Amino acid sequence: MSTESTPPRDEAPRSARRDAEATKAAILRAARYFLARQAHADITLKAVAERAGVSPPLVLKYFGNKDAVFARVMSFEEDAAALLDAPLEDLGRHMVRHVLVSQREHGSDPLLRIAFAPLQGDHGDVLRANFRAQVTRRLAARLPGPDAGLRAELALGALLGLGVIYGIARGTDVRSTPVEQTVDRYGPLVQAQLTPRA
Repeated sequence: MSTESTPPRDEAPRSARRDAEATKAAILRAARYFLARQAHADITLKAVAERAGVSPPLVLKYFGNKDAVFARVMSFEEDAAALLDAPLEDLGRHMVRHVLVSQREHGSDPLLRIAFAPLQGDHGDVLRANFRAQVTRRLAARLPGPDAGLRAELALGALLGLGVIYGIARGTDVRSTPVEQTVDRYGPLVQAQLTPRA
């Protein structure tokens, strides 16, 4: 008589759902990777599929078409949640650390894809509108004192500059410096915009 237990009937469907979610996440990560490095028009579905480790038909199965993939990728909601997940008094340091760790460990920047928004056309308009609503205004809403919108934009500009130096210009000194050392130097610069002057 066998003592092996029979797996629950719904285990296979749950496993399939997990696999499907993991595949979708890999596709979105791959699309974000490319959007942080080149213009939307230059990105192919084949390249996204290859980076995600799937076939192009599987991308179409889950998302329908390239535009549907990038509609999801053009949202900054998840990125903003992680970027702003710190108390206000430590937010500058947290944001700098988050940008650097994202670059080092994942090869992408949570904000940098805004730099590749086309100047003309619907995709650029959507990306800029999402960035303003989901990142800039969300940050500004957390800031006490006057000129919160301006201060939020200046803080984000400083972060974008850091992302460009690290990820695009590939600054050798920034890339070889320990993360916490850069956080110590650059965090106060960002924090100065987040904390109102006395």
